[in-house]
Amino acid sequence: MIKVSESAKSRISQLMREDGYEVDNDFVRVGVKSGGCSGLSYELTFDKALSETDKLFEDAPVKIVVDKKSFLYLVGTTLEYSGGLNGKGFVFNNPNANRTCGCGESFSL
Repeated sequence: MIKVSESAKSRISQLMREDGYEVDNDFVRVGVKSGGCSGLSYELTFDKALSETDKLFEDAPVKIVVDKKSFLYLVGTTLEYSGGLNGKGFVFNNPNANRTCGCGESFSL
């Protein structure tokens, strides 16, 4: 399961509307790729198409889709949004990460 904080839900809904996506029908694709200063980095995009190997999670109203490989790295993660003067934007609170970089955009297991 991947959870979405209330602040992240609000920001995702706003960004989806601005980019022409519908929060009720479309979804956020969350993934992991090689790279970043800690070895793995997070990907976050909007999408309309599901693959048969995708896992779909709904934390109303936001729908999160994760590919099978990325799910192994992300299970139990909470997506949060931090705004304001010192805010970083979207933050992944990943219980599987042993080490994260200073900016929080990459991690290692």
